[in-house]
Amino acid sequence: MSAFTDLPDLARRDLGGAVVTANDEFFAARENLVLPHPAAARTDFGHKGKEYDGWETRRRRSPGHDWAIVRLGAPGIVSGVVVDTAFFTGNYPPHASVEGAAIEGHPPVEQLAKADWQPLLPLSELAGDTANAFPVDSDRRFTHVRLSIHPDGGVARLRVHGTVVPDPRLVDAGPFDLAALENGGRVTGVSNAHYGSPHQLLGRGLARSMGEGWENARRRGEGNDWVDVALACEGVVTLAELDTSWFLGNAPGSAALTGRTADGAEVTLLPRTRLQPDTRHRFVLDGTTGVQSVRLDVFPDGGMARLRLWGRPTATGRAEMGRRWFDALPDVTALEVLGSSGVDPGEAGRLVGSRPVTGVLAPPVAALLDGNS
Repeated sequence: MSAFTDLPDLARRDLGGAVVTANDEFFAARENLVLPHPAAARTDFGHKGKEYDGWETRRRRSPGHDWAIVRLGAPGIVSGVVVDTAFFTGNYPPHASVEGAAIEGHPPVEQLAKADWQPLLPLSELAGDTANAFPVDSDRRFTHVRLSIHPDGGVARLRVHGTVVPDPRLVDAGPFDLAALENGGRVTGVSNAHYGSPHQLLGRGLARSMGEGWENARRRGEGNDWVDVALACEGVVTLAELDTSWFLGNAPGSAALTGRTADGAEVTLLPRTRLQPDTRHRFVLDGTTGVQSVRLDVFPDGGMARLRLWGRPTATGRAEMGRRWFDALPDVTALEVLGSSGVDPGEAGRLVGSRPVTGVLAPPVAALLDGNS
């Protein structure tokens, strides 16, 4: 294959890609197009016919062609596409084309047709049971691609290889996930966890299925469901990610985020906002007030794969985190840490022996524990 296949597949499901809509998926579901693993042979027959590990439309009896729209998990510049027709031998499309679009925010499906679709791959011939690879000559950043098959048929996988181009508005917001389990965030309360643990909201990486997120029971009364999260430390949240990936018919209709300060005051971080199913929503926040915990409210109920709260520690929060870490180190480790920071052995021994650490610290120790420069 071409060298472009060495680049990341921007459409992969485990990167957050999703097939948000298709005009037809009579024989096989559109979501199969972006699964990360290779297509597998299937021998079973269902009530609609032979089953395939891919996307397959019905035989077209009218003019036109079939299509599917993929939201890239990571927007970027597309260098090539692979239209893989693995195991489709007598029912693959003879031709295909691909277009790209750059769309802000989290548009509903109805708005995608109005996007400015630009050609990436012109109408090109396909072979059956083949990973058909096509280089793309483009220097534009796209968020979505549209695969058109002419006139109909089955495609096992669509790979969209390219270079990630991050949105600087998101990158500038802050690189530290204050809610992540691996950083010290934790769930302190939840309204309902009938189907999935809320702790999974704060787990590493992207959810690989609906079962790796938090899902509550269907609400039949008034109110709404919620989760309380204690942050890794007091911090200013500048970017929130509410990821409903895998939740197609059971995502919340909307959600809100409320922070709580050290003195117990509540701060609106994200007002109640409409959500889309199966989408990684990212919201740049005001980021002016430090909070110690955040409450996620979903309306009225529904599931979520991940909650990310990116930002920066406050000076108080950073110092508390550093001192908490140092106080928990074994004696030998604590001495090694101080020694590697240039602290005099005698002073290091005194500090380790007098833990927990309190008061004003000398510059080398303050830089390590409190984050002061």
